[in-house]
Amino acid sequence: MSLTAKNKDTIKSFWAKVAPRAEEIGSDALSRMLVVYPQTKTYFSHWKDLSPGSAPVRKHGKTVMSGVAEAVSKIDDLTAGLLTLSELHAFQLRIDPANFKASCILSHNLLVVLAIQFPDDFTPEVHVAMDKFLSAVALALSEKYR
Repeated sequence: MSLTAKNKDTIKSFWAKVAPRAEEIGSDALSRMLVVYPQTKTYFSHWKDLSPGSAPVRKHGKTVMSGVAEAVSKIDDLTAGLLTLSELHAFQLRIDPANFKASCILSHNLLVVLAIQFPDDFTPEVHVAMDKFLSAVALALSEKYR
């Protein structure tokens, strides 16, 4: 699934509205994922506090959204643009590729939070573009596992 020029323009325009609140959005999306999909807590069992809004949840939410921001800036070639992040996950952090299943769940929760926080801006067109984009980001991040 490739992103069209229209998708890319839609994502960049929407991201400009999201970026100032990215840290809060990341924390909300991760908090929601851990509550609605409690089985995802196993991916973060090394954290002392998995409660919504806890320090580790906020920190990782910020990290995730920094990665999304980087992906937006490299939207024309996600695989090459996110190569360093892909290598980090595969070789340094040694993230089990099965954990990327959680990225699909996190993407879903991120879309929910975006829809809640930007009700006027989160149109069906934005929804489709962001969904495709987040799927492409997850695919690019898993590149070094193939």
